Amino acid sequence: MKIAIIGSRGYPYVYSGYETFVTELSTRLVKKGHKITVYCHKGLFKEFPPVVNGVDLVYLPAIETKSISQLSHSLLSTLHVVSRSVDVVLYVNSANGPFGLITTIARKKTAINVDGLEWLRPKWKGLGAKYFYFSSWLSTKLFDVVISDSDRMADIYKKEFNASSTTIAYGANPAYSTNPELIEQMGLKKNDYYLIVGRLIPDNNADIIVKGFEKSTSKKKLVVVGDVPYRDAYAESIKKTTDPRILFPGYVKDPNVLRELYCNSYAYFHGHEFGGTNPTLLKALAYGCGILALDTVFSREVLLDGKHGVFFQKDVDSVAMVVNETEKDSSRLETLRSIARERITSNYTWEKIADQYEQLFTTMTL
Repeated sequence: MKIAIIGSRGYPYVYSGYETFVTELSTRLVKKGHKITVYCHKGLFKEFPPVVNGVDLVYLPAIETKSISQLSHSLLSTLHVVSRSVDVVLYVNSANGPFGLITTIARKKTAINVDGLEWLRPKWKGLGAKYFYFSSWLSTKLFDVVISDSDRMADIYKKEFNASSTTIAYGANPAYSTNPELIEQMGLKKNDYYLIVGRLIPDNNADIIVKGFEKSTSKKKLVVVGDVPYRDAYAESIKKTTDPRILFPGYVKDPNVLRELYCNSYAYFHGHEFGGTNPTLLKALAYGCGILALDTVFSREVLLDGKHGVFFQKDVDSVAMVVNETEKDSSRLETLRSIARERITSNYTWEKIADQYEQLFTTMTL
């Protein structure tokens, strides 16, 4: 099959969940014998090879502003793809909903991975939230197939838009610590710290976790990996803590260091609120972490209602309590760490995800 992918920053450009998804999926589909084309943001690349690892690449410009960069690029990509011979077009991000009108007119088979509940995220207030809601609704009307990355997300789309969707989750690759000296250089030791990984934005709830940890009696550290690439009052308020136990290394771009941070943590804090199958939560399981997760329907789905994690409420006291309780009896976290990777190998391997997408695309072209 000939498959085009639109809506990410490109390949190989691992910046966020979308780009990781595109990388993992496209390379596996190429190995299965399919012809994959990924549309790339031209401004993000210094070189423009037409093919990388068997993946065909098309570089197109975008209007580089925060609000319309992706939309402008997707529009150009859509206008380009409808003139090409492709069997299926896959979009990522529900913001691309309106472009289904163009592919429908051009009679291209199209699917869209709608990701999370973007219209509920605090950063999209007012017009932005209304656009995401409208675009998500439009996705259910214009695309041949809507893909949700969790059963609970599929339930929400059914309730909110009266639309059925196909559930295909995100994936992860199990890995182990191979060079713990990398975190020792950061002044850290195995099982001596809690870990947060993610952007410092309100819907990831790092503020609640930090304040809750401050109230705890823990002698361990809390390492907060991530930031935002702009001046932001919310992020700055979190980093103003005077608690010497809390460390802010910022972005950790070296994947080897990041792997060691996960693998050697005492526990991983997951505060993400509005996504479906969250990539960082799967990565934490794949790296063998004990999970402390915000109690959401999405976390409960991935963690099997507590078999693979401990839940806390969106409340400072709840965070403090879960820290104190897990340290009083560390056997619970030891058990969670010992079975973490089993959850990935049973349900969230990239091989399984690629097989599901291949089957879906085959069905769409019949």
